[in-house]
Amino acid sequence: MVLTGTRRGQAFHAFLIVALSSSLTLMHVQAQEPRRDDKWPPPAVLKMAKIFHDICVEKTGVTEEAIKEFSDGQIHEDEALKCYMNCLFHEIDVVDDNGDVHLETLFNTVPGTVRNQLINMAKECEHPEGDTLCHKAWWFHQCWKKADPVHYFLP
Repeated sequence: MVLTGTRRGQAFHAFLIVALSSSLTLMHVQAQEPRRDDKWPPPAVLKMAKIFHDICVEKTGVTEEAIKEFSDGQIHEDEALKCYMNCLFHEIDVVDDNGDVHLETLFNTVPGTVRNQLINMAKECEHPEGDTLCHKAWWFHQCWKKADPVHYFLP
């Protein structure tokens, strides 16, 4: 097929639109990848959280794979994972018996290296939904992950 000047221009224009759209989509996907390097998540925070992690893994039976997938991969529903998230809130004593996370207490509990990130994640995540404490805890975590998938992590 031979393209005339006008058709060649239209074809080139269409090519540019597709190429630009593909590039923007690729940049958007790359920008949403979780940050994982030697500084993020902060090693000191992970070390501090390990005791709570170990307690809650034992209490709930959640798998390390489920935690890693939620933290570094896709949001997914897993009852043991939801209860692990609830356990973490209870272990660090930032949730009441109704499953309401006291965000100010949580913000003051986490080290300054992650506090600002968490405050930003939590701006639109204040009123949990769910029938159980585990479901409410999961609601917070999935909301935070959606708000900032780059900096969100689950210890």
